[in-house]
Amino acid sequence: MTERRNRLDLEPDTVERDLVKLVLTVVELLRQLMERQALRRFDTGDLSEEQEERIGLTLMLLDDRMTELRERYGLRPEDLNLDLGPLGPLLPRD
Repeated sequence: MTERRNRLDLEPDTVERDLVKLVLTVVELLRQLMERQALRRFDTGDLSEEQEERIGLTLMLLDDRMTELRERYGLRPEDLNLDLGPLGPLLPRD
């Protein structure tokens, strides 16, 4: 039997939560990609100290806001990791 916990099932009475889940999943994917890119730039020394601080603060604020929104809609971080079937999970598992 296939695990359905991480699949997006749209039901009329849960459509708002499911839509928020989908949007937050896309935002989380983009947040993780931005974080990886920032770490690469930190490692190569492409950024000034001010830029590093600004990027770090922005990523922390985005993470805090994501946590707030997940909590508001009763979602856990793993709820945002959609199952793509044979391709596996959308987001890398930490």
